[in-house]
Amino acid sequence: MKAVHFGAGNIGRGFVGLLLHEAGYEVVFADVNAELIDALAAADSYDVHLVGEESETKTVTGFRAINSATDEEALVAEIASADVVTTAVGPRILRFVAPVIARGLAARPDDAPRLAVMACENAIGASDLLAAELMDGLPDDETREALAAKAVFANTAVDRIVPAQAPDAGIDVTVETFYEWVVDRSPFGGSEPAIPGAHFVDSLGPYIERKLFTVNTGHATVAYTGFLRGATTISEAIGIPEVREAAEAALRETSAALSAKHGLPEEELAAYRAKILGRFANPYLVDEVTRVGREPLRKLGRNDRFIGPASDYAEFVGGVPVALVDAVGAALRFDVPEDTQSVELLRLLDEADASAIVEEVMGVAAGEALHEPLTRVVAEAQRERGASA
Repeated sequence: MKAVHFGAGNIGRGFVGLLLHEAGYEVVFADVNAELIDALAAADSYDVHLVGEESETKTVTGFRAINSATDEEALVAEIASADVVTTAVGPRILRFVAPVIARGLAARPDDAPRLAVMACENAIGASDLLAAELMDGLPDDETREALAAKAVFANTAVDRIVPAQAPDAGIDVTVETFYEWVVDRSPFGGSEPAIPGAHFVDSLGPYIERKLFTVNTGHATVAYTGFLRGATTISEAIGIPEVREAAEAALRETSAALSAKHGLPEEELAAYRAKILGRFANPYLVDEVTRVGREPLRKLGRNDRFIGPASDYAEFVGGVPVALVDAVGAALRFDVPEDTQSVELLRLLDEADASAIVEEVMGVAAGEALHEPLTRVVAEAQRERGASA
């Protein structure tokens, strides 16, 4: 069995690649980072260090690496004969990998089993997005139908904390021991790929939102509130009582929204968020708040970790989710000059109208229940910047 995985970074090697290797697949890593690809191509193995109360090291072997920027023909051939294609490149990069996947599908024999394509990204419906990007790039309906018959696109929910690595780590990766890879089984029609580390479910929506609106929301809340209190790492930040209280309050609101929207049992959500907060406190993971908080404009988007659950709370629970709105306020004060989105966000605060920021950055229109409280939070951050200027 063979899997082609786009994105040979830390998540690709330390999470998806590891589980595919353990499932018996030969893994072909594809990436545009020439230095990384050369290092992988020159190595016979790499180690994944799982850290926690019971740490262990796993060794990955039997992989290959292709530079997708300079050796596309080889990558097309690998996709044409693969059993599985996965990605861990970031949702915005999917449109760049879609064309070569399309070429690989076109080169695939008509009698070959359908290729399982799973985008393992921190986004709702990432595989659907990848499929749409792939189909939009095709010339006509006949070609779309032909390639659609050769692939199965299945959405996933993935969860494993992979912090920034030590400068001397090389291609080895350090990750937390916990992981979750949940896959929608419905597109496969009973013929889902053999990946013991993945959990196939009939309805993925609740799992995706439970993960994004607990893990990602909690992680970002700890990062932004911890940053404001001078914390350097996530484990340090969550040790600050005010930071933990902020995260707990935000996650109580996301759990209320998830329970009201999907019918998830409240007691199960309480246990889940307690486990998540415990993971953040893992002292063996040196995960910087600036890494977790990076790209605040994206994280403040309508369907992302703050506005997404806050909107659900307003719709399905009713009222204003105060803790989530407060977390947005913390994100607005994320001042990291090395982060281009942080710089752009602060420029918007200095130059744009508060209501316009809520509408354009957060996607919340005037008249929606969240518009007024979010506008107040933005205006408060603007006044604070004006006072400090």
